[in-house]
Amino acid sequence: MSIQEIVNNIHPLPELSMDKLDALIDEVTFPKGHLLFSANKIEHDIFFIKSGLVRAYTATNEGAVTFWFGIEGDAVFSVKNYLLSERSYENIELLEPGELYQLDSRQLKALYDQDIFIANWGRKLIELEFLRSERRLISMQFRTAAERYEELMDTNAHLLNRVPLGYIASYLGIAQVSLSRIRGAKR
Repeated sequence: MSIQEIVNNIHPLPELSMDKLDALIDEVTFPKGHLLFSANKIEHDIFFIKSGLVRAYTATNEGAVTFWFGIEGDAVFSVKNYLLSERSYENIELLEPGELYQLDSRQLKALYDQDIFIANWGRKLIELEFLRSERRLISMQFRTAAERYEELMDTNAHLLNRVPLGYIASYLGIAQVSLSRIRGAKR
């Protein structure tokens, strides 16, 4: 997926604005297991996934809780880092080798002052992130584990072939044994 496609899927930009943004973006590759973001650090990068898969998780006393998967075309960043320049609470790691586009958020914010189209694109980026977070919160609060699994199957069934089941169970907020039972009942 090209950076132009990813950017325009977030919010279309005029060609001149896209050229300004594109000039700040580098293409990078990382191996499976690489941490793009580490908890308790301030990071200034935003990544866009060209190819690969990431997971966001928070470490707890009982292990790690996975709360998001990012796939091709997704933006990857810590909202807390981006908005507040404060230490993040999450780790974001590659579950597959990844090709990504990298952008320094400080340079992006400087463009906001120069180009209204890019400023509106940045607003849309954050709006989409908040919408995704709200959907996740509502799902965890008001749907059963079986309903959350069904929702995952409806929206991202391909993840079952790409993500270890332990991470899927954590994402759904259940034990792996419970996930096995739910999957068995669906067959």
